Amino acid sequence: MMKKRFLTLCSLAVSLLSLDTAQAQKGKPLYTFPVGIQAYTYRNSFPRGIEATLDTIKSLGITEMEGGTPKGVTTEQFLKMLADRNIKLPATGAGYDQLVKDPMDVVKKAKELGATYVMCAWIPHEKNNFSMENAKKAVEDFNRVGKILKENGLTFCYHNHGYEFRPNGAGNGTLFDYIAQNTNPDYVSFELDILWAQHGGADPVALLNKYGSRWKLMHLKDLKKGVKGDYSGGTPQENDVALGTGQIDMPAVLKAAKKVGIRHYFIEDESNQVNVQLPQSIAYLKSLRE
Repeated sequence: MMKKRFLTLCSLAVSLLSLDTAQAQKGKPLYTFPVGIQAYTYRNSFPRGIEATLDTIKSLGITEMEGGTPKGVTTEQFLKMLADRNIKLPATGAGYDQLVKDPMDVVKKAKELGATYVMCAWIPHEKNNFSMENAKKAVEDFNRVGKILKENGLTFCYHNHGYEFRPNGAGNGTLFDYIAQNTNPDYVSFELDILWAQHGGADPVALLNKYGSRWKLMHLKDLKKGVKGDYSGGTPQENDVALGTGQIDMPAVLKAAKKVGIRHYFIEDESNQVNVQLPQSIAYLKSLRE
């Protein structure tokens, strides 16, 4: 009788433990925003078939995209393709020279796409030598262009690329700090690429906490474990791995990002294993719990 009672109690304990584990797994989702994609992820697919690529994107449950009109179609045609698949395009990109030379053309194209944000992902500079002079020029240009975009209902965001995190030479932070502290918050916001921040020696969570609501957009990427970064702004494609398998503390990043108010997140997979890694990244995001 005692043995039977003992086995019953053990069985009950195991059941309760299993229930607790199941409840923990069913906790509140950490990632609660639409799943977005940076169009560059499918740079090799779009030229082979725009609609087929968009069908793949839709099948993955992706409902937001950052990008522009692919070659071979008009913006009107592209927007119809997106609408037919319930994919919105809140953000587009523009090159530095394009922004500086003709910001109103950038405004025109962004408005045609229905975008709210315009991001710039690179500041021209001598290879491996991003300098204070480059940063000062960028500050001047960003303030001017950002003002024009704001006056036309758009938000300008600079997207970090890693080289900005070298010391600024003044002993009070990095060149990114200089850019952030000398641009007008009314005109210049930021998109955090967490891989390039990590690769450049910065802490994505610390950056989010330091500059708060200046961050409007995020590129979700992960850097292969063991890779040592630098200030080059470049790394081999195989170092871009599925979310949750690399160096970055993704739960901590997402918690900090949610706290500062970021609402648009775009997975950008620069590897040649997109068809394998992207579903893994999406499944990982959806599996996270608070």
